[in-house]
Amino acid sequence: MKYSENALNIITTKTYKGIGRAWINKNLKGNESIEKIVSLLNCNSKQDSLVTFDDFEFSKSQVLKQIEILGESCDGIVAIGDKNFPKHRGNVKDSERPIFLFYKGDISLLDIGNTNITVIGLLNPDEAIEVREQKIVAEIVKKDVTIVSGLALGCDSIAHKQALIGGKTIAILPSPLNNILPARNKGLAFQIVEDGGLLVTEYYDEHKSAMDLSSRYKDRDRLQALYCDTIILAASYAQDSATRWKITDQKLDSGARLAMGFAKDYNIPRAVMYDQNIDVNNPMFDLNRQLIAERDTTILTKKILEDIITKIQSKKESIYGSIATDLFV
Repeated sequence: MKYSENALNIITTKTYKGIGRAWINKNLKGNESIEKIVSLLNCNSKQDSLVTFDDFEFSKSQVLKQIEILGESCDGIVAIGDKNFPKHRGNVKDSERPIFLFYKGDISLLDIGNTNITVIGLLNPDEAIEVREQKIVAEIVKKDVTIVSGLALGCDSIAHKQALIGGKTIAILPSPLNNILPARNKGLAFQIVEDGGLLVTEYYDEHKSAMDLSSRYKDRDRLQALYCDTIILAASYAQDSATRWKITDQKLDSGARLAMGFAKDYNIPRAVMYDQNIDVNNPMFDLNRQLIAERDTTILTKKILEDIITKIQSKKESIYGSIATDLFV
């Protein structure tokens, strides 16, 4: 497992009382000495007593023991200040900017110069939605674009599986890498890595409660928006769909709704799959219709999808130089 002392120091810092992403992003740039970190902890945080150098080293040894449990399930850790720590997209406040990531596979797929498109949706799409989503993902990977999704059942799984047919995909997880969630998609997770893709998470320990797990899913949804250049919604229920359509036999998932909301907050372009002629009375497209009504979301057609990808790649090429020789083939 690859990691720097800097990464261990950043992770250890977060274990202290009152220390979260906002504090770390505000006070640390990465690669500070332990003495500097301890001084900042004692001056600017909510510690019950003074932190010493030895205290910090002991805390770091405990963190390292937990990390080592991950074993071969984790290839490495990157943190702010590390050269290969991927820059997020969008405009993000300090409390939502990532500070470290655990990964298995090709971490360079998250690089700002790589073109990534997130494709997400509901857990129980019908067959027609599945076929339409597969066609969209197939068109995307033809352009050397990496598909990002959350490894959930339903639309996420469809996106990952289709991307593996000639392309690469990134799965962002709400769980540590040694306990893939959902467990039913462990095989898919392994296949993603074997085919040159990436598994990534902010977590190295198990969730402590149902509320903690719910928060981790929300963080997963946030990262799906932060590490893409455009986010596409295949289909999803809206917040009031259960009431509107009197759906009582299932709990309607909210992950796609949260991810699309984060994208709006971060100024990440949003697009939806939608056909007025056939989707107007389908509750599975409630969120799509809601986003269209907000007038800042694109309705996908094959031509519009091509234009979106070309625009992203042209912008990246002008900023970061030549990305690849066959992008426009």
